[in-house]
Amino acid sequence: MFAGVHTALATPFRNGQIDAAAFKRLIDYQFDNGIQGVVPAGTTGESPTLTYEEHDRIVALAIEYTGGRGLVIAGTGSNSTAEAIQMTQAAEKAGAHASLQVCPYYNKPSQAGLVAHFKAIAESTSLPIILYSVPGRCGVEIGVDTVATLAITCRNIVAIKEAGGNAERVSQLVDATPEGFQILSGDDSLTLPFISVGACGVISVASNLIPGVMNELVAKANEGRFAEALAIHEQYYALFNAFLKLDSNPIPIKAALALRGMMENELRLPLVPMDAARMEQLRGLLGNLNLL
Repeated sequence: MFAGVHTALATPFRNGQIDAAAFKRLIDYQFDNGIQGVVPAGTTGESPTLTYEEHDRIVALAIEYTGGRGLVIAGTGSNSTAEAIQMTQAAEKAGAHASLQVCPYYNKPSQAGLVAHFKAIAESTSLPIILYSVPGRCGVEIGVDTVATLAITCRNIVAIKEAGGNAERVSQLVDATPEGFQILSGDDSLTLPFISVGACGVISVASNLIPGVMNELVAKANEGRFAEALAIHEQYYALFNAFLKLDSNPIPIKAALALRGMMENELRLPLVPMDAARMEQLRGLLGNLNLL
């Protein structure tokens, strides 16, 4: 169901409000370039600073603007189980195809707590659920055994976005989970190595800007054409790395989209735009790739 590229959409703002016209342009750009799905209201979409009403609106707009061209995987996770259930049920009612559930952050639950959290959400919805393990942001990793338990006991927990930076964990997940459970890279720069050991795609930041490139990379890798996929990876690796390390996501990708004229370079506090030196570094990378 989730093989391929799914774009973790940036949320365009203008004068503090959601810029719906820019959001539509961004989504059209994704599907015009072969993307399989979009993920609104995730980390890249600045979900922590969206109000409940804005969160529901972003998901509804993504469904409307996608218009059946691909999947809409709503970011509806939270460190509050009740809040995650509320947002997931709202997304299901709006017509989302699946839900992305981030590992609870800040409150640092045990693995038993994670099982209880995700099971409660799974039981509250019929949507397919993608777990999201990102210990660098959450302070907690969804353990391999925990993923396996959830995949076996919850029929609609069917995939994981793996953003722990470790290809060995992908192999461990493949061994531990039932056949058909899917693994998606959470880092553009690790997409190719992850697919080589059992992942089937990526939830991508870079595809906001280069959807066609990411679609080609993943398609070639999934077809076993690794030398061709590697050539693409090597060409764009510096850009992948910049989106990860120049500043906190989504600051660099939003700057890149602004340089391309696709949206305003407007973030919500506590995020602020990159300084001039890093902006020039990003501009140089985009220029070298003929992306300006």
